[in-house]
Amino acid sequence: MQHECKITVLETKCFEGYQQKYLADPKSGPCPFFKLGDEFVLKRTPKQDDFYHLMDGRFCGEAWDAVSRYVYVALQGGSIMKGWTNDDRVMIACCNDGTRPVIFKIERIDIPESKAEVEWLARQDFTNSAEDAYTG
Repeated sequence: MQHECKITVLETKCFEGYQQKYLADPKSGPCPFFKLGDEFVLKRTPKQDDFYHLMDGRFCGEAWDAVSRYVYVALQGGSIMKGWTNDDRVMIACCNDGTRPVIFKIERIDIPESKAEVEWLARQDFTNSAEDAYTG
């Protein structure tokens, strides 16, 4: 089975009070790199390795540092954060910029390559409930 990873920008925040108090440019504003709804689909194949090449500059380095561990797990077919979200194939994460964080949805996309893999995938239950939840 092949796996891809989709990253979607769910929200961009801007904490102007923190920017005014702590930044060299107190009017930095929201993140200039990402916009609400931006989507990135990553592949890791012999022909295209978006993980190794850090998406060839199409992604902010600080944000990549925050989400890359989840992307790596998704591209390997693993459970991104078992028991944390209501679907083991999904994780919600954000970048490290405390004055203008960007919230990302990270999804593992499963691509079956045979009838057996299609059947196996159909039998899986990736959902979690409050009873299953990891609470730290």
